[in-house]
Amino acid sequence: MKLNIQNETARLRAVILGTADSNGPTPSIEEAYDPKSILHIKAGTYPKNSDMIKEMDAVARVFAKYDVKVYRPKPIKDYNQIFSRDIAFVIEDKLIKANILPDREREYDAISHVVEQIDEDKVIVLPEECHVEGGDVMPWNDYIFIGTYSGEDYSEYITARTNMDAVITLQELFPNKRVKSFELRKSNTEAKENALHLDCCFQPVGKDKAILHRNGFLVESEYNWLVNYFGKENIFEITKDEMYNMNSNVFSISEDIIISEKNFTRLNTWLRENGFTVEEVPYAEIAKQEGLLRCSTLPLIRD
Repeated sequence: MKLNIQNETARLRAVILGTADSNGPTPSIEEAYDPKSILHIKAGTYPKNSDMIKEMDAVARVFAKYDVKVYRPKPIKDYNQIFSRDIAFVIEDKLIKANILPDREREYDAISHVVEQIDEDKVIVLPEECHVEGGDVMPWNDYIFIGTYSGEDYSEYITARTNMDAVITLQELFPNKRVKSFELRKSNTEAKENALHLDCCFQPVGKDKAILHRNGFLVESEYNWLVNYFGKENIFEITKDEMYNMNSNVFSISEDIIISEKNFTRLNTWLRENGFTVEEVPYAEIAKQEGLLRCSTLPLIRD
């Protein structure tokens, strides 16, 4: 398999879509990875397996409609394998294995049937000190946008997933790209004050537009850099509640086709007004785990 990912929106040809087939029982609070999951565990509203399977099947049907080759992880009994973006990501023709939380290592093993189809020298394993997850990494033509957190209290945040060691190493791996990092706002307890990954508060769409949430960024000048780069008139600014509901975590099949959650009324209206075809799917149950469409997809080949 010859990988090719240059940006977030070129025509998709092959993707790994996570699976909810054997997600297991509701986790304990101690087992949760983010404040939103904890909130739903406490409230008794954590998503049911059957509902999440239906939601992922809806996405698979959209991919089939557009003739996208879909790979799925091998199911592991009673194990959350929905968020395939966490475990690896592709830049250019290389697959980079994410250095994820140690107890999620089995998720990567479950896509070995895909990794085995890629040339060995195109599969990159980063040094141990590099912490990175795919939700923080966005190839955008000449740039690689990366969400990070570099505070001294990094180790205290289960929500801090990508460190500056990874940012520096990715710049070394792709010297022809301009790596631009963004400090994200982190909270272990307040879901509306937590940008788990960069794609929880920002995502490019089309050729020159972006979805953005100001409060997800710790540094005002970094947020302003994105506003200036895309142009204020090309940005859809989402509210705190919309960020909480994962409005920036849609997924592009092409420059003019976007998969979005059916309840994102304001966003979906804006997308259509700007010429996009919006494929609406139900994904509100999966969103309770602080992840949505981009989080559960790992693009392998785009035109």
